[in-house]
Amino acid sequence: MKPKVYLTRPLPPEVMLRLERETDLAWNAENRTVSARELIDALKQREGLLCTINDRIDAAVLDQCASLKVIANFGVGFNNIDVVAATAHKIPVANTPGVLTDATADLAFGLLLAMARRMGEGERLVRSGQWTGWEPMQLLGADVSGATLGIIGFGRIGRAVAERARAFSMRVLYWNRTRLTEDQESQTGAYFVEFEELLGEADFVSLHVPYGRETHHLIGEAQLRLMKPEAFLINTSRGAVIDEPALVRALQSGRIAGAGLDVYEHEPKLSPGLDQLENVVLAPHLGSATIGTRTKMGMIAVDNLLAACAGNRPPNCVNPEVYG
Repeated sequence: MKPKVYLTRPLPPEVMLRLERETDLAWNAENRTVSARELIDALKQREGLLCTINDRIDAAVLDQCASLKVIANFGVGFNNIDVVAATAHKIPVANTPGVLTDATADLAFGLLLAMARRMGEGERLVRSGQWTGWEPMQLLGADVSGATLGIIGFGRIGRAVAERARAFSMRVLYWNRTRLTEDQESQTGAYFVEFEELLGEADFVSLHVPYGRETHHLIGEAQLRLMKPEAFLINTSRGAVIDEPALVRALQSGRIAGAGLDVYEHEPKLSPGLDQLENVVLAPHLGSATIGTRTKMGMIAVDNLLAACAGNRPPNCVNPEVYG
Protein backbone atom coordinates (compact mmCIF):
# COMPACT_ATOMS: atom_id res chain seq x y z
CA MET A 1 0.00 0.00 0.00
CA LYS A 2 1.11 3.54 -0.69
CA PRO A 3 2.14 5.55 2.37
CA LYS A 4 -0.39 8.11 3.55
CA VAL A 5 1.17 11.55 3.26
CA TYR A 6 0.12 15.12 3.94
CA LEU A 7 1.60 18.07 2.02
CA THR A 8 1.15 21.55 3.50
CA ARG A 9 1.46 23.57 0.29
CA PRO A 10 1.66 22.98 -3.49
CA LEU A 11 5.13 22.18 -4.88
CA PRO A 12 6.50 22.24 -8.47
CA PRO A 13 4.50 20.15 -10.99
CA GLU A 14 7.00 17.30 -11.34
CA VAL A 15 7.09 16.88 -7.58
CA MET A 16 3.31 16.88 -7.32
CA LEU A 17 3.05 14.23 -10.05
CA ARG A 18 5.51 12.00 -8.21
CA LEU A 19 3.69 12.41 -4.91
CA GLU A 20 0.36 11.57 -6.52
CA ARG A 21 1.91 8.53 -8.19
CA GLU A 22 3.85 7.13 -5.24
CA THR A 23 1.82 8.13 -2.19
CA ASP A 24 -1.72 8.31 -0.91
CA LEU A 25 -1.63 12.10 -0.94
CA ALA A 26 -3.72 14.65 0.92
CA TRP A 27 -2.68 18.26 0.55
CA ASN A 28 -3.53 21.86 1.19
CA ALA A 29 -4.35 23.22 -2.27
CA GLU A 30 -4.37 26.82 -1.03
CA ASN A 31 -1.11 28.74 -1.22
CA ARG A 32 -1.07 29.69 2.47
CA THR A 33 0.38 28.45 5.73
CA VAL A 34 -1.88 25.97 7.53
CA SER A 35 -2.77 26.50 11.17
CA ALA A 36 -1.76 24.17 13.99
CA ARG A 37 -5.35 22.94 14.24
CA GLU A 38 -5.47 22.21 10.53
CA LEU A 39 -2.18 20.34 10.74
CA ILE A 40 -3.35 18.17 13.63
CA ASP A 41 -6.61 17.34 11.87
CA ALA A 42 -4.86 16.61 8.57
CA LEU A 43 -2.23 14.35 10.14
CA LYS A 44 -4.67 11.92 11.74
CA GLN A 45 -3.94 8.52 10.21
CA ARG A 46 -1.05 10.01 8.16
CA GLU A 47 2.45 8.50 8.19
CA GLY A 48 4.36 11.25 6.47
CA LEU A 49 4.41 15.05 6.57
CA LEU A 50 6.01 17.13 3.83
CA CYS A 51 6.11 20.67 5.11
CA THR A 52 7.77 23.97 4.22
CA ILE A 53 9.87 26.38 6.26
CA ASN A 54 6.74 28.45 7.00
CA ASP A 55 5.04 25.61 8.85
CA ARG A 56 5.56 25.55 12.61
CA ILE A 57 5.80 21.92 13.75
CA ASP A 58 6.04 22.12 17.53
CA ALA A 59 5.54 19.78 20.48
CA ALA A 60 1.84 20.65 20.73
CA VAL A 61 1.32 19.41 17.17
CA LEU A 62 3.52 16.34 17.52
CA ASP A 63 1.83 15.25 20.76
CA GLN A 64 -1.37 14.69 18.76
CA CYS A 65 0.07 12.90 15.73
CA ALA A 66 0.46 9.32 16.90
CA SER A 67 0.74 7.77 13.43
CA LEU A 68 3.41 10.15 12.10
CA LYS A 69 6.64 8.43 10.99
CA VAL A 70 8.59 11.25 9.32
CA ILE A 71 8.76 15.01 8.83
CA ALA A 72 10.33 15.95 5.49
CA ASN A 73 11.07 19.67 5.36
CA PHE A 74 11.15 21.45 2.00
CA GLY A 75 14.23 23.55 2.74
CA VAL A 76 17.74 23.40 4.13
CA GLY A 77 16.83 25.16 7.36
CA PHE A 78 14.64 23.33 9.84
CA ASN A 79 14.29 25.74 12.76
CA ASN A 80 10.54 25.71 12.03
CA ILE A 81 10.49 22.20 13.52
CA ASP A 82 10.95 21.31 17.18
CA VAL A 83 13.57 18.65 16.48
CA VAL A 84 13.96 17.82 20.18
CA ALA A 85 10.25 17.04 20.45
CA ALA A 86 10.32 15.06 17.21
CA THR A 87 13.25 13.02 18.49
CA ALA A 88 11.41 12.33 21.73
CA HIS A 89 8.56 10.95 19.63
CA LYS A 90 11.06 8.88 17.57
CA ILE A 91 10.15 10.83 14.44
CA PRO A 92 13.01 11.44 11.98
CA VAL A 93 13.30 14.96 10.56
CA ALA A 94 14.92 15.47 7.17
CA ASN A 95 15.88 18.52 5.08
CA THR A 96 17.03 19.25 1.51
CA PRO A 97 20.69 20.32 1.57
CA GLY A 98 23.17 20.70 -1.26
CA VAL A 99 20.92 21.64 -4.17
CA LEU A 100 20.41 25.36 -3.64
CA THR A 101 24.05 26.44 -3.45
CA ASP A 102 24.34 28.05 -6.88
CA ALA A 103 20.87 29.59 -6.87
CA THR A 104 21.44 31.24 -3.49
CA ALA A 105 24.95 32.38 -4.39
CA ASP A 106 23.58 33.92 -7.60
CA LEU A 107 20.96 35.82 -5.63
CA ALA A 108 23.47 37.02 -3.03
CA PHE A 109 25.66 38.43 -5.75
CA GLY A 110 22.61 39.89 -7.47
CA LEU A 111 21.72 41.75 -4.27
CA LEU A 112 25.31 42.97 -4.01
CA LEU A 113 25.22 44.39 -7.54
CA ALA A 114 21.75 45.85 -7.08
CA MET A 115 22.83 47.71 -3.94
CA ALA A 116 26.15 48.91 -5.31
CA ARG A 117 24.63 50.26 -8.51
CA ARG A 118 21.41 51.52 -6.87
CA MET A 119 19.27 49.50 -9.25
CA GLY A 120 16.25 49.46 -6.96
CA GLU A 121 16.22 53.24 -6.71
CA GLY A 122 16.72 53.57 -10.45
CA GLU A 123 13.91 51.17 -11.27
CA ARG A 124 11.53 53.02 -8.95
CA LEU A 125 12.52 56.33 -10.55
CA VAL A 126 11.78 55.10 -14.07
CA ARG A 127 8.47 53.48 -13.08
CA SER A 128 7.32 56.63 -11.29
CA GLY A 129 7.48 58.61 -14.53
CA GLN A 130 9.73 61.20 -12.85
CA TRP A 131 12.92 60.33 -14.72
CA THR A 132 13.90 63.29 -16.89
CA GLY A 133 16.88 61.73 -18.64
CA TRP A 134 20.57 61.08 -18.13
CA GLU A 135 22.46 63.25 -15.64
CA PRO A 136 26.16 63.10 -14.84
CA MET A 137 25.59 62.91 -11.08
CA GLN A 138 22.43 60.83 -11.02
CA LEU A 139 22.33 57.80 -8.66
CA LEU A 140 26.08 57.37 -8.49
CA GLY A 141 26.87 54.01 -6.93
CA ALA A 142 29.85 52.08 -5.60
CA ASP A 143 32.45 50.17 -7.60
CA VAL A 144 32.26 46.41 -7.30
CA SER A 145 35.28 45.41 -9.38
CA GLY A 146 38.36 45.51 -7.17
CA ALA A 147 36.38 46.01 -3.95
CA THR A 148 36.78 43.89 -0.81
CA LEU A 149 34.12 41.28 -0.09
CA GLY A 150 33.87 39.82 3.40
CA ILE A 151 32.07 36.48 3.66
CA ILE A 152 30.82 35.38 7.08
CA GLY A 153 30.26 31.62 6.98
CA PHE A 154 32.36 29.79 4.41
CA GLY A 155 30.41 26.65 3.66
CA ARG A 156 29.12 25.65 0.24
CA ILE A 157 27.21 28.86 -0.44
CA GLY A 158 29.88 31.15 0.97
CA ARG A 159 32.50 29.53 -1.25
CA ALA A 160 30.21 29.78 -4.27
CA VAL A 161 29.85 33.52 -3.64
CA ALA A 162 33.65 33.77 -3.44
CA GLU A 163 33.91 32.10 -6.87
CA ARG A 164 31.61 34.73 -8.34
CA ALA A 165 33.58 37.51 -6.70
CA ARG A 166 36.77 36.38 -8.44
CA ALA A 167 35.17 37.22 -11.79
CA PHE A 168 34.93 40.82 -10.53
CA SER A 169 38.55 40.87 -9.33
CA MET A 170 37.38 41.32 -5.77
CA ARG A 171 39.59 40.76 -2.76
CA VAL A 172 37.81 38.11 -0.71
CA LEU A 173 38.09 37.81 3.07
CA TYR A 174 36.28 35.15 5.04
CA TRP A 175 35.49 34.23 8.61
CA ASN A 176 34.32 30.78 9.59
CA ARG A 177 34.18 28.85 12.84
CA THR A 178 36.66 26.41 11.29
CA ARG A 179 39.46 27.78 9.16
CA LEU A 180 40.12 26.11 5.82
CA THR A 181 43.39 24.33 5.10
CA GLU A 182 46.07 26.20 3.18
CA ASP A 183 45.27 24.19 0.05
CA GLN A 184 41.56 25.01 0.33
CA GLU A 185 42.28 28.70 0.85
CA SER A 186 44.56 28.66 -2.17
CA GLN A 187 41.81 27.09 -4.28
CA THR A 188 39.20 29.67 -3.25
CA GLY A 189 41.53 32.66 -3.31
CA ALA A 190 40.04 33.82 0.00
CA TYR A 191 41.92 35.03 3.06
CA PHE A 192 40.93 34.14 6.62
CA VAL A 193 40.60 37.05 9.06
CA GLU A 194 39.05 37.42 12.46
CA PHE A 195 35.39 38.40 12.66
CA GLU A 196 35.91 42.00 13.78
CA GLU A 197 38.69 42.57 11.26
CA LEU A 198 36.46 41.40 8.42
CA LEU A 199 33.70 43.80 9.43
CA GLY A 200 36.15 46.69 9.53
CA GLU A 201 37.83 46.00 6.18
CA ALA A 202 35.07 44.82 3.86
CA ASP A 203 33.24 47.03 1.38
CA PHE A 204 30.56 44.34 1.15
CA VAL A 205 29.71 41.87 3.93
CA SER A 206 27.73 38.77 2.91
CA LEU A 207 26.20 36.45 5.53
CA HIS A 208 26.10 32.67 4.99
CA VAL A 209 25.91 31.14 8.46
CA PRO A 210 23.34 28.59 9.65
CA TYR A 211 20.84 29.86 12.18
CA GLY A 212 21.12 28.78 15.79
CA ARG A 213 21.66 30.06 19.29
CA GLU A 214 25.25 31.08 18.49
CA THR A 215 24.30 33.04 15.38
CA HIS A 216 21.14 34.75 16.67
CA HIS A 217 21.72 38.49 16.16
CA LEU A 218 25.29 37.80 15.08
CA ILE A 219 25.11 41.24 13.49
CA GLY A 220 23.82 43.85 15.92
CA GLU A 221 24.58 47.40 17.05
CA ALA A 222 28.18 46.69 18.00
CA GLN A 223 29.00 44.84 14.79
CA LEU A 224 27.34 47.46 12.57
CA ARG A 225 29.48 50.14 14.25
CA LEU A 226 32.59 48.24 13.13
CA MET A 227 31.62 48.42 9.47
CA LYS A 228 32.76 51.24 7.20
CA PRO A 229 30.20 53.99 6.48
CA GLU A 230 30.50 53.15 2.77
CA ALA A 231 30.00 49.40 3.33
CA PHE A 232 26.99 47.27 2.39
CA LEU A 233 25.47 44.25 4.17
CA ILE A 234 23.92 41.29 2.33
CA ASN A 235 21.86 38.56 4.00
CA THR A 236 20.64 35.41 2.26
CA SER A 237 21.05 33.10 5.27
CA ARG A 238 18.42 33.54 8.01
CA GLY A 239 16.66 36.72 9.02
CA ALA A 240 17.38 36.52 12.75
CA VAL A 241 21.13 36.45 12.13
CA ILE A 242 20.70 40.24 12.01
CA ASP A 243 19.18 42.40 14.74
CA GLU A 244 16.76 43.99 12.28
CA PRO A 245 15.77 47.09 14.30
CA ALA A 246 19.49 47.81 14.82
CA LEU A 247 20.01 47.50 11.06
CA VAL A 248 17.16 49.92 10.37
CA ARG A 249 18.77 52.47 12.69
CA ALA A 250 22.15 52.00 11.02
CA LEU A 251 20.63 52.51 7.57
CA GLN A 252 18.59 55.52 8.66
CA SER A 253 21.60 57.23 10.21
CA GLY A 254 24.03 56.44 7.39
CA ARG A 255 26.10 54.29 9.74
CA ILE A 256 26.42 51.90 6.76
CA ALA A 257 25.70 52.65 3.11
CA GLY A 258 23.05 50.04 2.42
CA ALA A 259 21.75 46.50 2.71
CA GLY A 260 20.44 43.77 0.45
CA LEU A 261 18.09 41.37 2.21
CA ASP A 262 16.37 38.19 1.10
CA VAL A 263 15.38 37.01 4.59
CA TYR A 264 13.86 38.77 7.60
CA GLU A 265 13.74 38.29 11.33
CA HIS A 266 9.94 37.92 11.53
CA GLU A 267 9.04 37.32 7.91
CA PRO A 268 6.88 38.19 6.19
CA LYS A 269 6.69 41.12 8.62
CA LEU A 270 9.41 43.74 8.41
CA SER A 271 10.79 45.88 11.20
CA PRO A 272 9.17 49.34 11.18
CA GLY A 273 10.83 51.70 8.74
CA LEU A 274 12.72 49.08 6.74
CA ASP A 275 10.47 49.28 3.71
CA GLN A 276 10.67 53.08 3.70
CA LEU A 277 14.42 53.19 3.16
CA GLU A 278 15.90 53.90 -0.25
CA ASN A 279 19.29 52.41 0.60
CA VAL A 280 18.05 48.85 0.95
CA VAL A 281 17.09 46.20 -1.62
CA LEU A 282 14.36 43.87 -0.36
CA ALA A 283 13.71 40.46 -1.94
CA PRO A 284 10.91 38.09 -0.83
CA HIS A 285 13.00 35.05 0.22
CA LEU A 286 14.03 34.08 -3.31
CA GLY A 287 17.32 32.32 -2.50
CA SER A 288 16.36 28.96 -3.97
CA ALA A 289 13.61 30.27 -6.25
CA THR A 290 14.47 28.76 -9.61
CA ILE A 291 12.36 26.11 -11.29
CA GLY A 292 15.25 23.65 -11.38
CA THR A 293 16.33 24.18 -7.79
CA ARG A 294 12.87 24.02 -6.26
CA THR A 295 12.10 20.86 -8.25
CA LYS A 296 15.30 19.21 -7.01
CA MET A 297 14.46 20.23 -3.45
CA GLY A 298 11.04 18.66 -3.80
CA MET A 299 12.45 15.40 -5.14
CA ILE A 300 14.89 15.19 -2.25
CA ALA A 301 12.06 15.82 0.21
CA VAL A 302 10.05 13.00 -1.39
CA ASP A 303 13.09 10.68 -1.22
CA ASN A 304 13.35 11.43 2.51
CA LEU A 305 9.64 10.90 2.99
CA LEU A 306 9.42 7.57 1.18
CA ALA A 307 12.54 6.16 2.83
CA ALA A 308 11.22 6.78 6.33
CA CYS A 309 7.73 5.53 5.52
CA ALA A 310 9.38 2.31 4.32
CA GLY A 311 11.17 1.95 7.65
CA ASN A 312 14.55 3.17 6.43
CA ARG A 313 16.66 6.09 7.54
CA PRO A 314 16.05 9.18 5.33
CA PRO A 315 19.11 10.19 3.26
CA ASN A 316 19.16 13.66 4.86
CA CYS A 317 18.12 12.94 8.43
CA VAL A 318 19.01 15.75 10.85
CA ASN A 319 18.28 13.74 14.02
CA PRO A 320 19.85 10.31 13.33
CA GLU A 321 19.72 9.52 17.05
CA VAL A 322 16.13 8.36 16.57
CA TYR A 323 17.64 5.27 14.96
CA GLY A 324 19.78 4.49 17.99
